[in-house]
Amino acid sequence: MTEPVVARKGPFAVETTAGRKYAWCACGMSKTQPFCDGSHKGSGLEPLILVAEQTGTVYFCGCKRTASKPFCDGSHATL
Repeated sequence: MTEPVVARKGPFAVETTAGRKYAWCACGMSKTQPFCDGSHKGSGLEPLILVAEQTGTVYFCGCKRTASKPFCDGSHATL
């Protein structure tokens, strides 16, 4: 797989907790969107690991086409 699957044509709003680690699904195949469940194995794509800088709502990219991974940048509007 070279292109990720579009999981959703819009962002996932998620309440994050400062200091907590999150694994954003980059392949689009995870059943636990927007987070990784290991479905990427063999796809050539890997999850993006991040530690939340603050507690609050963030918008994770659902279309997997964002230039500001893992956050939504509106790229879904062009799909």
